[in-house]
Amino acid sequence: MPATIIQANDTPFAPVPIDPVTLDIIENALRNARIEMDATLVRTAMSPGIREQGDAFPLIADHKGRMIVGQFGSYIGPFLDGYDGTVEDGDMIFLSDPYSVSGAISHLNDWLVLLPVFKDGRVIAYTSMFGHQSDIGGKVAGSMPIDATSIFQEGVRIPPVKIWKRGEYNEELIKLVMAQSRSPEWCKADLNALIASCRVAARRVIEMAVRFGDDVFVSACENLLARNHRAMKALIEQAIGEAPVSFEDYICDDGMGYGPYKIKCTMWRENGRVVLDFDGTDPQSGASINFLLNENMMRMFFGIYMIMVFDPQILFNDGYYDLIDVRIPEGSLLKPAFPAALSGRTHALGRLFDILGGLLGQKTPEFLNAAGFSSSPHLFYSGRDRAGKWFQLFQIGFGGIPGRPLGDGPDGHSLWPNFTNVPNEFLERYFPLRIEQYTTVADSGGAGLHRGGNGILMTYKFLEPGEIAIHDDRWFTMPWGVNGGEPGARARKVLRKANGTTTIVGNKREDLRVDAGDELDFITWGGGGWGDPLDRDPAIVAKEVVQGLLTRDGARSYGVVIAPAGHVDEVATAGLREQLRRERGAIQLFNYGPPIEELRANCEAETGLPAPVAPQWEEYRMAAE
Repeated sequence: MPATIIQANDTPFAPVPIDPVTLDIIENALRNARIEMDATLVRTAMSPGIREQGDAFPLIADHKGRMIVGQFGSYIGPFLDGYDGTVEDGDMIFLSDPYSVSGAISHLNDWLVLLPVFKDGRVIAYTSMFGHQSDIGGKVAGSMPIDATSIFQEGVRIPPVKIWKRGEYNEELIKLVMAQSRSPEWCKADLNALIASCRVAARRVIEMAVRFGDDVFVSACENLLARNHRAMKALIEQAIGEAPVSFEDYICDDGMGYGPYKIKCTMWRENGRVVLDFDGTDPQSGASINFLLNENMMRMFFGIYMIMVFDPQILFNDGYYDLIDVRIPEGSLLKPAFPAALSGRTHALGRLFDILGGLLGQKTPEFLNAAGFSSSPHLFYSGRDRAGKWFQLFQIGFGGIPGRPLGDGPDGHSLWPNFTNVPNEFLERYFPLRIEQYTTVADSGGAGLHRGGNGILMTYKFLEPGEIAIHDDRWFTMPWGVNGGEPGARARKVLRKANGTTTIVGNKREDLRVDAGDELDFITWGGGGWGDPLDRDPAIVAKEVVQGLLTRDGARSYGVVIAPAGHVDEVATAGLREQLRRERGAIQLFNYGPPIEELRANCEAETGLPAPVAPQWEEYRMAAE
């Protein structure tokens, strides 16, 4: 049953006309409040994942729970519909269990706080923030076991509970939760940072309502939602056809030897609405790569992709959700049945952006992006130093961003626009390791008129014995190119032991023992290329050879010959480009690289790793039971 919202004042808000200047002021004040939430979080959190990388997502919603500013779309409406409890002045909700909120958060490490903002006895808004906790218990350090077969192995599950109730802090609850973590001091600081961020935003909302009046504030929010609805409706009419188009892509493996896993989506426009139908997606995995995809989250993914590609000036909010119909089969990889494991869900999450690019570009190839969002690489390193003190690192890595209609993909950039890298100086100061290399991988970005972003090589030297875990993807399939662009290079991980032995290790590994002096080359994928590489300016190619972004051999992928002195050999370049055009045949809209079975046949020779075996769904079901 839905939540009971207890308000001392049940007078409905009155709609009032809003002039453009007032609307603009309130819009920008809300944007600034969202930025202030992030700033508060960074100043207060302790874990590198939140403090240094920004793995947290703010939200300010209207009195009905619809996001006005934020990043991940609103989960408040569905939460209130399913929360069997009361919401009162002085309450704050705390939760982490994805199954309790239909996937509004997608794994247990994401702790979410939700604050109803009361003014004069009425709910006038909601503020919320969730962030990734570095450890919440479970079978492995970091609480993201790639080999988990059940969510019960992944750490403490927190259903929606009141961390504050009528202004009283539930300290006993926090003691219980923190006792599950290997790093409770980080978790407590990060939770307090989430709470502080929500309270800062609530103060700003109340200040706006005091300045302009409650009815003006609420009506301004309605205006912002309606404006977004009008803009998205126009974009949908422009970019989405009535004829269905389909696209599919793959998660390379599940870390337990099976793969690849197909995600398929079909899109069309029907009665002014977009339909996104995931029929044809593989069944859920017995491992942890499942992604419990909330329909509103998928609407958000679709909307932010549309806005960023077609009109970045639009304020992103929840106003358009009724224009998107999302259909996800129950029991599939994207809608697994409880208690399926979820901790490795970032690979499917990243792949959805590649799939959206493949869908939206089929009608308008000039707006088509290549692949390369692809995943969110993770490294975990834990143990005890020589003083016996526990250390635990969780770090998010970056791959190559795809080539785009307007230019090259950035080298080694995050899937999420607000994420940043952990500075090497921070890593070396607080963890027993040294960064020996941090550089782009030349030639790893797919060749194209607009080059795919290069992947990153980070070489970690471990100074204390411990265990590492690796979560990455795009090591078996390749980030595809578009409009004649070439695929990006695959991810790769190499462990060099202090005793001189070298091993290629899997991109999904748990409990890998390292000794002092061992080194790990953590190599991420490159983005796919956009457009015909033979049309790229040879002078740019030569410049990138000098910069180390391409090698001389890599320049030949663009049909460019670099003379010994470093300049373009124009005669040889013209001849090579003419030869390559004759040999390649017609330009392909999508270049995926070899088909799956050919990838299987050549996997060990090309990657040094055995090919994943096609998933056996019955085998998985029995293992989970």
